[in-house]
Parts: sequence; C-alpha cells; structure tokens
Amino acid sequence: MTFSINPWIDLQQMLQYQFMQHAFEAGTVVAILGGIVGYFVVLRRSSFAAHALSHIGFSGAAAAVLIGVNPVYGLLLFTSVGGLGIAALGRRAANRDAEIGIVLAFMLGLGVLFLSLYTGYATEAYSILFGEILGISFSNVLLTLVAGVIILVLISLVYRPLLFASLDEDVAEAKGMPVVLLGIIFMLLVAVATSFAVQVVGVLLIFSLMVTPAATAQRLAKRPGRVIIISVVIALIATWLGLFIAFFEPYPVSFFITTIAFVFYLFVRFITPRIRNFMSGFGESTIS
Repeated sequence: MTFSINPWIDLQQMLQYQFMQHAFEAGTVVAILGGIVGYFVVLRRSSFAAHALSHIGFSGAAAAVLIGVNPVYGLLLFTSVGGLGIAALGRRAANRDAEIGIVLAFMLGLGVLFLSLYTGYATEAYSILFGEILGISFSNVLLTLVAGVIILVLISLVYRPLLFASLDEDVAEAKGMPVVLLGIIFMLLVAVATSFAVQVVGVLLIFSLMVTPAATAQRLAKRPGRVIIISVVIALIATWLGLFIAFFEPYPVSFFITTIAFVFYLFVRFITPRIRNFMSGFGESTIS
C-alpha cells in the first residue's frame, strides 16, 4: 500500500484493519501515560531509573515467555519488584545511580538465564526488545487501558505532594511530607507505565515516550500543568504519526515513533530559541 493525496482516506483505509485499531488504542493510552509520568521522571532526574526498569521488565517478559504466560504479566511483576527494590535501596531520588545499577545488573543476569533456557522462536525476544504494537491483542489493549486509568487516578491523588517532593526533596521532608513513601509510589508508577510503554517502543527505545516528550515540553513551558499537557501532545503526535507512516512503509513502528519524538526535541532545542530571538529583535526594531 502507498500514500494517497488524501490523508483522511489513508486513515480510514488503515483503520479497517483490527490490528491497526488495537495499535492506535494501545498507543494512545501509552502515549498519555508516558507524557504524564515522563514529566516526573525528568523532573526528578530519574531517566536512568526508567531505562533500568525497562531492562528489568525485559527479564520479566523473558521469564513469562519461558513458562508460556503473557509477557505483559512478567513485565509488570519484574518492573514492580525492581521499582520497589530501587526505592528501598536508594532513599534519595537524586542519589540512586549505584542502587539502580546493582538491581539492573542482577535482573539482566536473570534475563540472560531465561533467554538461554528458552527454545522457541527468537521473534518473542525481538518484540520485547524493540516493541511490537502492531501485534498487540484486544486483551492487552484492555489491560493497558485498565492500568492506565489506575495510574492516572493515583497520580491525581498524589499530584501535589509528589510535585513538591520532586522539586525539592529536602524542603518537602522538612515540612513533614512522607518523602520515602512518595518515592516508592513514584517508582511503582514508573514501573507500570514502563511495562506498557515497552509494548509500543520496546526495551531499548523506552526513552522516546518516557523521557523525550517531557524533556521537550520543559523547554516550551514552565508551569507544571502546561508542561504535562505539551508532553502528552508530543507523545500522542509521535505515536499516531509513527503508526500512520509505518502502515505504508516496511520499517518498524518504533523507529518512526522515536525519530519523530527526537525531531521534536531537536526543533525545540535549536530552532525555537532562534525564532524567539528573531521575533523579539523584530519587535524591538518595529517599536524603535
């Protein structure tokens, strides 16, 4: 299939297929989660934690595939346990690199063991590493939706204290906030969000939805609410446009999603400041 001159017709054509409907549904939920949770990941300087949890989830998915269980369940179990371990070993969000590395190394060792024991087709492991959103089932879409709703409810409940603790842990602790508990809740939220993001972009490309949109949004706005909205919009555009292009091109969806998100970041990082400087200079010359 090739692109037509009418994108609306192209969209209608691809949505006739059930696997594309499932891909857009799951991708939308994951993009929203990635945009929101990713903001706190960037704010708390926990990008390495999100990356580590995705690799920890890989070990869980490999274990699930080994025993013939849905990989999502393995992802959820291992990322949750790994998140709890990281939060318990590292009390401060900014000083967890060593603890994250220790937990990650152990979990990756388990992943290597599970893969060595697995005698099935390598496509299962490949899909875990790079994502396979076009093969997602309705049951996984439903599971993703339920988990997404739960995460959004939890974030709404802890939003203000979590935001406060993310901005300044020392001040939050001095005011009597349960910083350790908030850290544990945060790591669990990241763990669950990472588990479902892996289905879209895979273990190796998790930054594209969990970090890049939020990092881009922080350069466009200062207020937390606006940053989160922009982050979600960027994640949605990257996911939807990536799915749209991948339907007509013989290349992985995750490649297009990550590339679009990266181009957004480069544009905001290098082009937007020049446009602002030009406009401010143009305004000053007009006034004078």
